[in-house]
Amino acid sequence: MDELRARAAARQQTCSQIKKMIVSRLDLEIDPDWITDDQPLFGRGLELDSLDVLELYVAIEAEFGVALYDSDMAVFGSVSRLAEEVDPALRAVSA
Repeated sequence: MDELRARAAARQQTCSQIKKMIVSRLDLEIDPDWITDDQPLFGRGLELDSLDVLELYVAIEAEFGVALYDSDMAVFGSVSRLAEEVDPALRAVSA
């Protein structure tokens, strides 16, 4: 149970870091806390575009040391989806 709680806390921390990174790297004039974990990053969500994806890709690699090799752009669908990809890589590095 403690491991499950630790993973949930780590996941929440990762989501928070990703939100702050999105706002700062893309110069968005919003509070990172206004972004929900499952809010779409494109379309009617944050309305990001393909150039923003490139910027996020570079930012994630720089911030977390994780390269996203998934050719499926669904990875960039939401903060939660990004965290799903980043968390296992972070755990592997820290293990």
